[in-house]
Amino acid sequence: MKALVLEEKKRLSLRDFPITERVGPYDVKIKIKACGICGSDIHYFVEGRIGDFIVKEPLIMGHEAAGIVIETGEQVKNLEKGDMVCMEPGVPNLHSRETLEGIYNIDPAVSFWATPPVHGCLRETVVHPAQFCFKLPERMSAAEGALIEPLAIGIEAAKKAALKPGDTALIIGTGTIGVMCAISALAGGCSRVFITDVKQEKLDLIGAYDTAIIPVNTDKTALLPFIMQKTDNKGVNVVFEASGNPRVYPDFFRAVKNGGKAVLVGMMNGTVPLDVALLQGRGISIETIFRYTNCFERAIALVNAGRIDIKRFISKTFSFEDSLAAYEYAAAGRADVIKVMIEL
Repeated sequence: MKALVLEEKKRLSLRDFPITERVGPYDVKIKIKACGICGSDIHYFVEGRIGDFIVKEPLIMGHEAAGIVIETGEQVKNLEKGDMVCMEPGVPNLHSRETLEGIYNIDPAVSFWATPPVHGCLRETVVHPAQFCFKLPERMSAAEGALIEPLAIGIEAAKKAALKPGDTALIIGTGTIGVMCAISALAGGCSRVFITDVKQEKLDLIGAYDTAIIPVNTDKTALLPFIMQKTDNKGVNVVFEASGNPRVYPDFFRAVKNGGKAVLVGMMNGTVPLDVALLQGRGISIETIFRYTNCFERAIALVNAGRIDIKRFISKTFSFEDSLAAYEYAAAGRADVIKVMIEL
C-alpha cells in the first residue's frame, strides 16, 4: 500500500510499501483519515534516531492518527464498520507484570507505531487491536481524533500531578506537549496556569485559549521573580517541565512552593543537574511520565464535553500526497506552528 517512508535520515518518500497485516479475531482494520506530525517524528526525520531508537532500515512514519473501521475481527464487540476511531499507538504484552500492575506504558515489550523497528500508521490502512481503538463521538472530526494522542500525554501529566481545584501551575515550553499540559491542567482544576517560552508567537497562541493561562516570555521577563510576585511569594503548586531542554534545569524547581510537585514530561538525551538539598529542604516531590495509561477515553470525553478545544491548535493541514512538504514544514520550527496535520 502507499505509505510515507523514512528511507534514511533526512530522506522521505511516498511510495508503495510491501506490508501485509491479517485481521485477527480481536482486531479491526482501519482506513486512516488523519495523522498528526509529532516531535518524535521530526527527530527521526532530521536526526535518524531518538536515544537508543535508531532508524536502520526504511520505516513508515506516524503514530497520532484517526480513521474509519472497515473490517472487524469475529470477537470484536465494541466497534463496527463505519465507526470513526482514534488509536492508542502503543500495544503492550497483555500478560506482562507491568500491564497487570496498571503501568503498561513502561512494559519493555510495548510495540509502538513509528518507533524502530515498528512501522507507523501514515499509510492507507492499519490493523490494530480493538482494545486500543476508541470510538469518536459524531461531533468530532478525524483531525481532532488524531490530536487525542498528544492530549493523552497532557492528561497523564495532570493525573501524575494529582491536581486539586484552585491549584496553580507552571508549564515550561509551548511545544505541542507543553500546550497539552497547559489545557489539561486547566481542565484538571487549576485556577491559573503560567506558561513560558521565548517564542512570542507561540505564547500568543496559547494565551488566547483562556484568560486563566498566563504567558511569560522568559527573554523579556525574569521567571522566578514574576512567579513569586504573582503567587504572594509562595510559588506554584506544580510545575510541568515540557520543553525537554536541559538548560532549564535546575532553576525551575525554585518556582515550586514548599510541599509542591514537579512533573517531568519533556524527554532529552544525557543528564541534568539537580539540587537535591533544595528538593529535600522544601519537600518538593518529582513525578515522571512516559506516554500514558488509560487516558484516551478521558481525553475524548473532555473534548466532547467542550472542556477542551484542541482543533484550534491545528496550525496547517496537508494532503497525504503532500506529506513530504508537510514534514519539511513541520521540521522548519516555525514560531507560529503548534501542530501540522496530514489528511488522507
